[in-house]
Amino acid sequence: MSRVLVTGGGGFIGRSLVPQLLAAGHEVHVIGRSPVAGAIHHGADLLAPGAAEAVRAIGAMHLIHCAWYAIPGRYWTAPENLDWVAASLAIARGFAEGGGKRLIGIGSCAEYRWGDDPLDEARTPIAPSTLYGTAKGSLGMLLTSAAPALGLSVAWARLFFPYGPSERSERLLGTLLHALASGGRASFGTGLQSRDFIHVDDAASALVALLGSEVAGAINVGTGEATEVRRFVGIAADAARMTERVDLGALEPGMDEAPVVRASIERLTTELGWRPRFTIETGIQDAVQRFRETLA
Repeated sequence: MSRVLVTGGGGFIGRSLVPQLLAAGHEVHVIGRSPVAGAIHHGADLLAPGAAEAVRAIGAMHLIHCAWYAIPGRYWTAPENLDWVAASLAIARGFAEGGGKRLIGIGSCAEYRWGDDPLDEARTPIAPSTLYGTAKGSLGMLLTSAAPALGLSVAWARLFFPYGPSERSERLLGTLLHALASGGRASFGTGLQSRDFIHVDDAASALVALLGSEVAGAINVGTGEATEVRRFVGIAADAARMTERVDLGALEPGMDEAPVVRASIERLTTELGWRPRFTIETGIQDAVQRFRETLA
């Protein structure tokens, strides 16, 4: 198999992605501050001027660029989004100059104008309402446009709402899991909005499939199904056996309260032949069980 470079290999997506790449037989390299089990580590600050040279020297044929500023709640408006656009362009050029051929970038459903259902790569307008969505969308368009000049095949994976056992405490499932660990209560909004939630392992498997394909341009990575947030919380609370410690309606609505945000996954299913492994029930149960195992 090929040499694959992963940025953000120690992050939420990367922790599921690297093991799947290794299992597929790839030689996996990660670049950043922290090593990842099974992968070859290259210490570097991806926001520093020398990052492009470090990427070039690795000489990978494939790149999955996951690294980004991702502090929950802050990333929507953080000026660090601008830093990551500039750093990502430099990383892409270093990758191409090192002989790279296939680049998978991680975009976001936040690039779309929310309101259409489902959100479709070809028909839904790109009209982000946040700096994060604008930064991701701009980077995706720049890389896609520059691909021929750089000699790259570029796919831009617009990720929807991943969840999993290693979430930060500020995220949806993470709020409940960390309350489970601490013995405290988990507070949420009314939860009437519906979202396309995807298990982080399913998201990673879609990226692995995308890496080995010739699919180019924007492609949604979701399940094609929308689940009410309060149902998501209810399934998780049942799995964690803590329904009596969940407070729905205790928080004010957030900034992303569009009624439904759901992916059209026609490209994902027809061009890649990909289907999610988990249903919403089995996925949440898996995440809760794995979190319990870490506590044990």
